[in-house]
Amino acid sequence: MPATGNTTRTAPALARSKGLRRGVVAAAALPLLIGTLASCGYGSQAAKSEDKKANVAATDGKKLSASEVRIGYFPNLTHATALVGLQEGLIEKELNGTKIKPQSFNAGPSEIEALNGGSLDIGFIGPSPSINGYVKSKGSNLRIISGSASGGVKLVVNPDKIKTLDDLKGKKIATPQKGNTQDVAFLNWISEKGWTVDPESGKGDVSVVRTDNKVTPDAFKQGSIDGAWVPEPTASKLVSDGGSVLLDETSLWPDKKFVITNIIVSQKFLKEHPDVVEAVLKGTVKTNEWINTNPDKAKASANARLEAEGGKPLDAKVIDPAWPSIAITDDPLATTLKTQADYAVKAKLIEQPDLTGIYDLTLLNKVLKAAGKPEVSDAGLGAK
Repeated sequence: MPATGNTTRTAPALARSKGLRRGVVAAAALPLLIGTLASCGYGSQAAKSEDKKANVAATDGKKLSASEVRIGYFPNLTHATALVGLQEGLIEKELNGTKIKPQSFNAGPSEIEALNGGSLDIGFIGPSPSINGYVKSKGSNLRIISGSASGGVKLVVNPDKIKTLDDLKGKKIATPQKGNTQDVAFLNWISEKGWTVDPESGKGDVSVVRTDNKVTPDAFKQGSIDGAWVPEPTASKLVSDGGSVLLDETSLWPDKKFVITNIIVSQKFLKEHPDVVEAVLKGTVKTNEWINTNPDKAKASANARLEAEGGKPLDAKVIDPAWPSIAITDDPLATTLKTQADYAVKAKLIEQPDLTGIYDLTLLNKVLKAAGKPEVSDAGLGAK
Protein backbone atom coordinates (compact mmCIF):
# COMPACT_ATOMS: atom_id res chain seq x y z
CA MET A 1 0.00 0.00 0.00
CA PRO A 2 1.78 3.13 -1.14
CA ALA A 3 1.92 6.50 0.51
CA THR A 4 0.13 9.19 -1.41
CA GLY A 5 2.25 9.99 -4.43
CA ASN A 6 4.39 6.87 -4.19
CA THR A 7 4.46 4.22 -6.92
CA THR A 8 2.27 1.20 -6.16
CA ARG A 9 4.20 -2.06 -5.82
CA THR A 10 2.71 -5.31 -7.06
CA ALA A 11 2.47 -7.69 -4.11
CA PRO A 12 3.30 -11.39 -4.25
CA ALA A 13 0.80 -13.99 -3.12
CA LEU A 14 -0.08 -13.48 0.50
CA ALA A 15 1.96 -15.46 3.00
CA ARG A 16 -0.22 -17.30 5.48
CA SER A 17 2.50 -18.60 7.73
CA LYS A 18 1.54 -19.01 11.36
CA GLY A 19 4.74 -17.15 12.18
CA LEU A 20 3.03 -13.95 11.05
CA ARG A 21 0.63 -14.23 13.95
CA ARG A 22 3.40 -13.45 16.43
CA GLY A 23 1.59 -15.13 19.23
CA VAL A 24 -1.70 -13.29 18.75
CA VAL A 25 -4.59 -15.27 20.29
CA ALA A 26 -7.76 -15.22 18.22
CA ALA A 27 -10.10 -12.48 19.44
CA ALA A 28 -13.69 -13.13 20.43
CA ALA A 29 -16.14 -11.42 18.12
CA LEU A 30 -19.84 -10.77 18.49
CA PRO A 31 -22.06 -11.91 15.63
CA LEU A 32 -22.66 -9.31 12.98
CA LEU A 33 -26.26 -8.16 12.60
CA ILE A 34 -27.94 -7.18 9.36
CA GLY A 35 -28.03 -3.41 9.12
CA THR A 36 -24.70 -2.90 10.87
CA LEU A 37 -21.71 -1.39 9.19
CA ALA A 38 -18.36 -3.10 9.09
CA SER A 39 -16.52 -0.02 7.99
CA CYS A 40 -17.16 3.64 8.62
CA GLY A 41 -20.70 4.01 9.84
CA TYR A 42 -23.32 2.71 12.15
CA GLY A 43 -24.44 -0.53 13.74
CA SER A 44 -23.74 -3.31 16.15
CA GLN A 45 -22.27 -3.58 19.60
CA ALA A 46 -18.53 -3.78 20.07
CA ALA A 47 -16.69 -7.06 20.04
CA LYS A 48 -13.80 -6.89 22.45
CA SER A 49 -10.46 -8.29 21.47
CA GLU A 50 -7.82 -9.09 24.08
CA ASP A 51 -4.31 -8.99 22.74
CA LYS A 52 -2.39 -11.53 24.86
CA LYS A 53 0.92 -10.93 23.16
CA ALA A 54 3.79 -10.46 25.60
CA ASN A 55 4.45 -6.84 26.44
CA VAL A 56 7.37 -5.76 24.27
CA ALA A 57 7.44 -2.15 25.40
CA ALA A 58 10.69 -0.62 26.46
CA THR A 59 11.09 -0.63 30.23
CA ASP A 60 14.14 1.58 30.58
CA GLY A 61 12.32 4.81 29.68
CA LYS A 62 10.17 7.05 31.81
CA LYS A 63 6.88 5.48 32.83
CA LEU A 64 3.84 7.17 31.40
CA SER A 65 0.91 8.59 33.35
CA ALA A 66 -1.55 5.75 32.62
CA SER A 67 -1.05 2.04 33.26
CA GLU A 68 -3.13 1.13 30.20
CA VAL A 69 -4.63 2.69 27.09
CA ARG A 70 -7.78 1.30 25.48
CA ILE A 71 -7.61 1.49 21.68
CA GLY A 72 -10.56 0.77 19.40
CA TYR A 73 -10.56 -0.11 15.70
CA PHE A 74 -12.45 -2.10 13.07
CA PRO A 75 -11.16 -5.37 11.55
CA ASN A 76 -10.99 -3.72 8.10
CA LEU A 77 -8.18 -2.87 5.71
CA THR A 78 -9.01 0.82 5.99
CA HIS A 79 -7.83 0.49 9.61
CA ALA A 80 -4.46 -0.90 8.55
CA THR A 81 -2.54 1.41 10.90
CA ALA A 82 -4.22 -0.24 13.88
CA LEU A 83 -4.01 -3.77 12.47
CA VAL A 84 -0.32 -3.58 11.62
CA GLY A 85 0.67 -1.40 14.58
CA LEU A 86 -0.80 -3.92 17.00
CA GLN A 87 0.34 -7.00 15.10
CA GLU A 88 3.95 -5.83 14.87
CA GLY A 89 4.09 -4.24 18.32
CA LEU A 90 5.07 -0.89 16.80
CA ILE A 91 2.64 1.12 18.92
CA GLU A 92 3.33 -0.83 22.10
CA LYS A 93 7.08 -0.23 21.81
CA GLU A 94 6.54 3.50 22.33
CA LEU A 95 4.53 3.12 25.53
CA ASN A 96 7.29 2.35 28.05
CA GLY A 97 5.31 -0.29 29.88
CA THR A 98 1.81 1.16 29.48
CA LYS A 99 -0.36 -1.76 28.38
CA ILE A 100 -2.54 -1.62 25.30
CA LYS A 101 -6.07 -2.95 25.71
CA PRO A 102 -7.35 -3.40 22.13
CA GLN A 103 -11.07 -3.43 21.37
CA SER A 104 -12.50 -4.47 18.01
CA PHE A 105 -15.73 -2.81 16.86
CA ASN A 106 -18.18 -3.55 14.08
CA ALA A 107 -19.36 0.02 13.55
CA GLY A 108 -18.83 3.68 14.34
CA PRO A 109 -21.69 4.39 16.74
CA SER A 110 -20.71 1.58 19.12
CA GLU A 111 -17.17 2.95 19.16
CA ILE A 112 -18.45 6.48 19.83
CA GLU A 113 -20.64 5.06 22.61
CA ALA A 114 -17.60 3.43 24.18
CA LEU A 115 -15.68 6.69 23.97
CA ASN A 116 -18.59 8.62 25.50
CA GLY A 117 -19.09 6.00 28.19
CA GLY A 118 -15.48 6.05 29.30
CA SER A 119 -14.63 2.50 28.22
CA LEU A 120 -12.44 3.62 25.31
CA ASP A 121 -9.61 6.14 25.17
CA ILE A 122 -8.43 6.26 21.55
CA GLY A 123 -10.12 4.99 18.40
CA PHE A 124 -9.69 4.55 14.67
CA ILE A 125 -12.92 5.62 12.96
CA GLY A 126 -14.42 7.09 9.80
CA PRO A 127 -15.26 10.75 9.17
CA SER A 128 -19.07 10.53 9.44
CA PRO A 129 -19.10 8.97 12.94
CA SER A 130 -16.41 11.47 13.96
CA ILE A 131 -18.57 14.38 12.81
CA ASN A 132 -21.78 13.01 14.33
CA GLY A 133 -20.10 12.14 17.62
CA TYR A 134 -18.58 15.59 17.89
CA VAL A 135 -21.74 17.48 16.94
CA LYS A 136 -24.13 15.46 19.11
CA SER A 137 -21.94 16.06 22.17
CA LYS A 138 -21.73 19.76 21.30
CA GLY A 139 -18.00 19.40 20.89
CA SER A 140 -17.37 17.94 24.34
CA ASN A 141 -16.42 14.30 23.84
CA LEU A 142 -13.74 13.79 21.21
CA ARG A 143 -10.92 15.29 19.21
CA ILE A 144 -9.44 14.08 15.92
CA ILE A 145 -5.71 13.83 16.59
CA SER A 146 -4.41 12.25 13.37
CA GLY A 147 -5.26 10.84 10.02
CA SER A 148 -4.77 7.18 9.18
CA ALA A 149 -6.05 6.28 5.71
CA SER A 150 -7.36 7.73 2.46
CA GLY A 151 -9.32 6.14 -0.37
CA GLY A 152 -10.33 2.50 -0.65
CA VAL A 153 -13.96 3.10 -1.73
CA LYS A 154 -15.40 1.88 -5.04
CA LEU A 155 -18.65 1.55 -6.95
CA VAL A 156 -18.84 -2.09 -8.05
CA VAL A 157 -21.68 -3.24 -10.33
CA ASN A 158 -23.09 -6.24 -12.15
CA PRO A 159 -21.59 -5.73 -15.62
CA ASP A 160 -24.48 -7.57 -17.27
CA LYS A 161 -26.95 -4.98 -15.95
CA ILE A 162 -24.84 -1.83 -15.71
CA LYS A 163 -22.27 -0.82 -18.30
CA THR A 164 -22.12 2.96 -17.85
CA LEU A 165 -22.73 5.36 -14.99
CA ASP A 166 -25.97 6.49 -16.63
CA ASP A 167 -27.23 2.91 -16.37
CA LEU A 168 -27.46 3.29 -12.58
CA LYS A 169 -30.80 5.07 -12.92
CA GLY A 170 -33.55 2.70 -11.87
CA LYS A 171 -31.12 0.19 -10.34
CA LYS A 172 -30.62 -1.03 -6.75
CA ILE A 173 -27.28 0.05 -5.30
CA ALA A 174 -26.15 -0.82 -1.78
CA THR A 175 -24.38 1.41 0.71
CA PRO A 176 -23.34 0.28 4.21
CA GLN A 177 -25.84 2.35 6.18
CA LYS A 178 -27.96 5.47 6.07
CA GLY A 179 -25.80 8.51 6.68
CA ASN A 180 -22.52 6.64 6.81
CA THR A 181 -19.49 7.94 4.91
CA GLN A 182 -20.14 5.94 1.72
CA ASP A 183 -23.89 6.59 1.82
CA VAL A 184 -23.29 10.35 1.99
CA ALA A 185 -20.81 10.21 -0.88
CA PHE A 186 -23.19 8.22 -3.08
CA LEU A 187 -26.16 10.51 -2.33
CA ASN A 188 -24.01 13.49 -3.27
CA TRP A 189 -22.93 11.81 -6.51
CA ILE A 190 -26.59 11.06 -7.37
CA SER A 191 -27.49 14.70 -6.71
CA GLU A 192 -24.72 15.91 -8.99
CA LYS A 193 -26.12 13.67 -11.73
CA GLY A 194 -29.37 15.62 -11.43
CA TRP A 195 -31.24 12.65 -10.00
CA THR A 196 -33.24 12.63 -6.78
CA VAL A 197 -33.38 10.15 -3.91
CA ASP A 198 -35.17 10.48 -0.59
CA PRO A 199 -32.32 10.30 1.97
CA GLU A 200 -34.48 8.62 4.60
CA SER A 201 -36.06 5.83 2.55
CA GLY A 202 -33.42 5.57 -0.16
CA LYS A 203 -36.16 5.56 -2.80
CA GLY A 204 -35.92 7.60 -5.97
CA ASP A 205 -34.22 7.64 -9.36
CA VAL A 206 -31.77 5.15 -7.88
CA SER A 207 -32.81 2.75 -5.11
CA VAL A 208 -30.23 3.13 -2.35
CA VAL A 209 -30.31 -0.09 -0.34
CA ARG A 210 -28.62 0.20 3.07
CA THR A 211 -26.97 -3.17 3.67
CA ASP A 212 -24.36 -4.50 6.09
CA ASN A 213 -21.03 -4.95 4.32
CA LYS A 214 -20.95 -8.56 5.49
CA VAL A 215 -24.30 -9.20 3.81
CA THR A 216 -23.64 -7.24 0.61
CA PRO A 217 -21.65 -9.97 -1.24
CA ASP A 218 -24.47 -12.51 -0.79
CA ALA A 219 -27.07 -9.95 -1.83
CA PHE A 220 -25.00 -9.21 -4.92
CA LYS A 221 -24.65 -12.89 -5.84
CA GLN A 222 -28.38 -13.45 -5.34
CA GLY A 223 -29.24 -10.49 -7.56
CA SER A 224 -31.18 -8.54 -4.93
CA ILE A 225 -28.84 -5.59 -5.55
CA ASP A 226 -27.25 -4.50 -8.82
CA GLY A 227 -24.13 -3.00 -7.30
CA ALA A 228 -22.68 -1.28 -4.25
CA TRP A 229 -20.74 1.85 -3.24
CA VAL A 230 -18.54 0.28 -0.56
CA PRO A 231 -15.12 0.34 1.10
CA GLU A 232 -12.43 -2.30 0.91
CA PRO A 233 -12.29 -5.23 1.22
CA THR A 234 -16.02 -5.48 0.40
CA ALA A 235 -15.46 -3.89 -3.02
CA SER A 236 -12.85 -6.48 -4.00
CA LYS A 237 -15.06 -9.28 -2.65
CA LEU A 238 -17.75 -8.17 -5.09
CA VAL A 239 -15.23 -8.10 -7.93
CA SER A 240 -14.15 -11.64 -7.04
CA ASP A 241 -17.83 -12.62 -7.36
CA GLY A 242 -18.06 -11.27 -10.90
CA GLY A 243 -18.56 -7.56 -10.28
CA SER A 244 -16.86 -4.77 -12.18
CA VAL A 245 -15.43 -1.53 -10.75
CA LEU A 246 -17.36 1.27 -12.46
CA LEU A 247 -15.99 4.13 -10.35
CA ASP A 248 -13.21 4.62 -7.80
CA GLU A 249 -14.23 7.40 -5.41
CA THR A 250 -10.69 8.79 -5.38
CA SER A 251 -11.33 10.04 -8.92
CA LEU A 252 -13.93 12.45 -7.54
CA TRP A 253 -11.59 14.22 -5.12
CA PRO A 254 -8.89 16.88 -5.67
CA ASP A 255 -5.45 15.24 -5.67
CA LYS A 256 -7.31 11.90 -5.41
CA LYS A 257 -7.27 12.14 -1.61
CA PHE A 258 -10.09 11.95 0.94
CA VAL A 259 -10.11 10.82 4.53
CA ILE A 260 -11.56 7.38 5.18
CA THR A 261 -10.10 6.77 8.67
CA ASN A 262 -9.20 9.18 11.49
CA ILE A 263 -7.66 8.65 14.91
CA ILE A 264 -9.81 10.16 17.66
CA VAL A 265 -9.31 10.52 21.41
CA SER A 266 -11.51 11.17 24.40
CA GLN A 267 -11.04 14.79 25.43
CA LYS A 268 -10.85 13.65 29.06
CA PHE A 269 -8.07 11.18 28.28
CA LEU A 270 -6.21 13.76 26.18
CA LYS A 271 -6.32 16.26 29.04
CA GLU A 272 -5.29 13.77 31.73
CA HIS A 273 -2.75 11.69 29.76
CA PRO A 274 -1.20 13.74 26.94
CA ASP A 275 2.06 11.78 27.32
CA VAL A 276 0.24 8.52 26.53
CA VAL A 277 -1.52 10.06 23.53
CA GLU A 278 1.81 11.37 22.25
CA ALA A 279 3.38 7.93 22.65
CA VAL A 280 0.54 6.29 20.72
CA LEU A 281 0.99 8.84 17.94
CA LYS A 282 4.72 8.09 17.84
CA GLY A 283 3.73 4.49 17.31
CA THR A 284 1.18 5.23 14.58
CA VAL A 285 3.58 7.50 12.71
CA LYS A 286 6.25 4.79 12.80
CA THR A 287 3.65 2.19 11.79
CA ASN A 288 2.55 4.25 8.81
CA GLU A 289 6.14 4.70 7.71
CA TRP A 290 6.74 0.94 8.02
CA ILE A 291 3.58 0.14 6.05
CA ASN A 292 4.53 2.46 3.22
CA THR A 293 8.13 1.22 3.16
CA ASN A 294 7.20 -2.47 3.38
CA PRO A 295 3.82 -2.81 1.62
CA ASP A 296 4.06 -6.57 1.04
CA LYS A 297 5.04 -7.36 4.62
CA ALA A 298 2.44 -4.91 5.91
CA LYS A 299 -0.30 -6.53 3.83
CA ALA A 300 0.59 -9.93 5.26
CA SER A 301 0.71 -8.47 8.78
CA ALA A 302 -2.72 -6.85 8.41
CA ASN A 303 -4.17 -10.11 7.13
CA ALA A 304 -2.67 -12.00 10.04
CA ARG A 305 -4.40 -9.63 12.42
CA LEU A 306 -7.66 -10.03 10.52
CA GLU A 307 -7.29 -13.79 10.83
CA ALA A 308 -6.79 -13.39 14.58
CA GLU A 309 -9.92 -11.24 14.75
CA GLY A 310 -12.24 -13.32 12.61
CA GLY A 311 -10.61 -16.73 12.32
CA LYS A 312 -10.11 -16.49 8.56
CA PRO A 313 -7.70 -14.41 6.48
CA LEU A 314 -8.75 -12.63 3.32
CA ASP A 315 -8.19 -14.58 0.13
CA ALA A 316 -5.35 -13.33 -2.07
CA LYS A 317 -7.80 -12.50 -4.88
CA VAL A 318 -9.50 -10.08 -2.47
CA ILE A 319 -6.65 -8.53 -0.51
CA ASP A 320 -4.21 -8.18 -3.43
CA PRO A 321 -6.35 -5.69 -5.40
CA ALA A 322 -7.79 -4.06 -2.28
CA TRP A 323 -4.53 -3.26 -0.52
CA PRO A 324 -2.94 -0.80 -3.00
CA SER A 325 -6.18 1.18 -3.33
CA ILE A 326 -5.84 2.45 0.25
CA ALA A 327 -3.26 5.14 0.99
CA ILE A 328 -1.89 5.22 4.53
CA THR A 329 -1.22 8.73 5.79
CA ASP A 330 -0.65 10.74 8.98
CA ASP A 331 -2.46 13.69 7.41
CA PRO A 332 -6.14 13.86 8.49
CA LEU A 333 -6.98 15.62 5.20
CA ALA A 334 -9.12 18.05 7.17
CA THR A 335 -10.52 19.92 4.16
CA THR A 336 -12.08 16.68 2.89
CA LEU A 337 -13.76 16.05 6.25
CA LYS A 338 -15.41 19.48 5.99
CA THR A 339 -16.50 18.66 2.43
CA GLN A 340 -18.03 15.38 3.59
CA ALA A 341 -19.96 17.28 6.27
CA ASP A 342 -21.22 19.66 3.58
CA TYR A 343 -22.39 16.67 1.51
CA ALA A 344 -24.39 15.36 4.47
CA VAL A 345 -26.00 18.77 4.93
CA LYS A 346 -26.80 18.92 1.20
CA ALA A 347 -28.45 15.49 1.44
CA LYS A 348 -30.50 16.77 4.42
CA LEU A 349 -29.10 14.07 6.67
CA ILE A 350 -27.72 16.59 9.18
CA GLU A 351 -28.03 20.30 9.88
CA GLN A 352 -25.05 22.55 9.20
CA PRO A 353 -22.53 21.56 11.90
CA ASP A 354 -20.04 23.76 13.72
CA LEU A 355 -16.84 21.71 13.48
CA THR A 356 -14.60 24.30 15.10
CA GLY A 357 -12.43 22.44 17.59
CA ILE A 358 -12.91 18.96 16.16
CA TYR A 359 -9.16 18.72 15.55
CA ASP A 360 -6.23 18.93 17.93
CA LEU A 361 -3.11 18.15 15.91
CA THR A 362 -0.67 19.65 18.41
CA LEU A 363 0.84 16.36 19.53
CA LEU A 364 0.85 14.88 16.03
CA ASN A 365 2.73 17.85 14.63
CA LYS A 366 5.18 17.64 17.53
CA VAL A 367 5.82 13.99 16.68
CA LEU A 368 6.10 14.71 12.95
CA LYS A 369 8.51 17.58 13.51
CA ALA A 370 10.72 15.43 15.75
CA ALA A 371 10.75 12.76 13.03
CA GLY A 372 11.76 15.28 10.37
CA LYS A 373 8.39 15.05 8.63
CA PRO A 374 6.20 17.94 7.44
CA GLU A 375 3.48 19.14 9.79
CA VAL A 376 -0.19 18.81 8.77
CA SER A 377 -3.11 21.24 8.77
CA ASP A 378 -6.44 21.26 10.60
CA ALA A 379 -8.00 23.51 7.88
CA GLY A 380 -8.96 26.07 10.51
CA LEU A 381 -10.98 23.54 12.51
CA GLY A 382 -8.55 23.16 15.39
CA ALA A 383 -9.19 23.56 19.09
CA LYS A 384 -8.61 27.11 20.26
